[in-house]
Amino acid sequence: MQLFMLIVFAVGGIVAAILLTVLVCLVVYGSHAISNLTHFLDSAGMLKTEAKILQIFTSLGFFMVPAVFLALYEGKSPGNFYNFKRPKLIITVLVFLLMAVSMPLMEWSAILNQKMVFPEFLKPVEAWMKQKEKEALGMTIALLTMRHIWDLILNLFMIALLPAVAEELMFRGGVQRTFMRIFGNPHVAIWLSAAIFSAIHLQFYGFLPRMLLGAGFGYIYLWSHSLWYAMLAHFLNNAYSVLVVWYMQRHSLPWTEADSVPHFPWYGYVISSLLTIFAFLYFKKQAK
Repeated sequence: MQLFMLIVFAVGGIVAAILLTVLVCLVVYGSHAISNLTHFLDSAGMLKTEAKILQIFTSLGFFMVPAVFLALYEGKSPGNFYNFKRPKLIITVLVFLLMAVSMPLMEWSAILNQKMVFPEFLKPVEAWMKQKEKEALGMTIALLTMRHIWDLILNLFMIALLPAVAEELMFRGGVQRTFMRIFGNPHVAIWLSAAIFSAIHLQFYGFLPRMLLGAGFGYIYLWSHSLWYAMLAHFLNNAYSVLVVWYMQRHSLPWTEADSVPHFPWYGYVISSLLTIFAFLYFKKQAK
């Protein structure tokens, strides 16, 4: 029943977000903006502030609102329902450490994912995935194009902070805990939630690293019994990407091309994998 209600709230939330988006588009851009998406871009190919606000509405409606409504439906406050316990310093530091040592491992998984090749009978599926990836890359470039410090601040909120809170509420707080009750197995709940979390982004050539991240956030939530740490890990991952792009733009470095070239030697990825496993085990011990 919780899973059913979560789906109902998600459908209602996205419908409300779409209607609100259309209304704002009509007010700001006029009726022609609905059929011509170039109105959302400025001369430099950057998404206008109004379009970014619409992106925020969609994130709120599809992820945060359904999770909050699920808690209220169960007759509890979101803080109690999703275990927002007061963060502890040592666990917080370990989250920073986890995200730092796992970065090369995430890069390696991304490189493997980008080399994915389908058999001949699945070539239409592969073509569809590549088209979706191309569309997602175009939107990412438009979102991450930053000219002023205020663009950076807005992107840190829109791409790092808001998804960290909204998506963790939805997938770790809502979906994962519901799967826990259905299957009674935390590992099944974590990996199934992580797979859905990755698939819903419709970026299949980044499916593997995103699923691994989702599973990592899931184990952080499982062992710490507090959603704060999963949100912090999610924020650190996204904020790092935004800040790297900001730095590259400020120094006129190329950043818009999909990069599948390894930045570490093979043993760097092995060391990262071992350190990540060790850090997770130590995190589990300290959290308990």
